[in-house]
Amino acid sequence: QVQLVESGGGLVQAGGSLRLSCAASGSFNVMGWYRQVPGKQRELVATITSGGSANYADSVKGRFTISRDNAKNTVWLQMNSLKPEDTVVYYCNAKRFTVPVYNTWGQGTQVTVSS
Repeated sequence: QVQLVESGGGLVQAGGSLRLSCAASGSFNVMGWYRQVPGKQRELVATITSGGSANYADSVKGRFTISRDNAKNTVWLQMNSLKPEDTVVYYCNAKRFTVPVYNTWGQGTQVTVSS
């Protein structure tokens, strides 16, 4: 069974930094981070392909950096210049497009940015 184990959330002051990690129990074509405010749809933060191609939400461009190590099946999200509006639960996601196909989510990690 595929598992994603997240770590790195926490409390930080505005302008500070946090680094989220997500370790997967297998290899995936695309790994990424999403976030969800209660009562709203989960939204993309950043994704990265196994080839290293990254995609970011406009709201985090220039502040967040996604990276991955394919050998370790791990993806990181470096979050700099954090803002109070970044306060939300962040979810790791992993997708595999070949059999067995997967679209798997982590348990979520809380990020809180104080003003």
